Amino acid sequence: MFIRSERLFLRPAWAEDWAELHAAIDDAAVVRNLARAPWPYRAEDAQWFVGRLQDPRHPDFLVTLPGAEGARLIGCAGIAPTEGGAVELGYWITRSHWGRGYATEAARAVLSVARALGHDRIEAGHFLDNPASGRVLRKLGFTPTGEHRPRRSAGRGTVVTSVMYETRLSGAENGDDDGGGDSEPMRCAA
Repeated sequence: MFIRSERLFLRPAWAEDWAELHAAIDDAAVVRNLARAPWPYRAEDAQWFVGRLQDPRHPDFLVTLPGAEGARLIGCAGIAPTEGGAVELGYWITRSHWGRGYATEAARAVLSVARALGHDRIEAGHFLDNPASGRVLRKLGFTPTGEHRPRRSAGRGTVVTSVMYETRLSGAENGDDDGGGDSEPMRCAA
């Protein structure tokens, strides 16, 4: 499955993407905001991520920025099942591309796929010390649930407080406006 948004091209990871993925995510400022990616992020972690089987109901996408020299990997976005049976949105963008609306644009594209796959309620969260990700979620139409949930951060090696959000894809409140965006990560590369 491939997605073309206004400025981005989202596609599945292929085995040969591991080195570019490793280079893109090899940044403690990015990984510290992700729940599942370890720090340090090793070549083996990238190889595992690109080599695993994709769940067709819960796809992940590499976020690429097309350009004159080909498409450059700038992040990842996807949906995943949670232990509680919900569906969770996650995303991360390389630090050199923060503040340009790429996280919002990529996540909006993933939400359109989630809707097409029949998902309705989507949840997401961000660590308390990562408010930029909360701004992305609000631009997408997510609303805070009022819940602060302890969540393990593999990158930090500890439990961190996560602020929880949710949205329904069946209504107009799903963030289909033209809003710009920040960027910051939450899920995908591990």
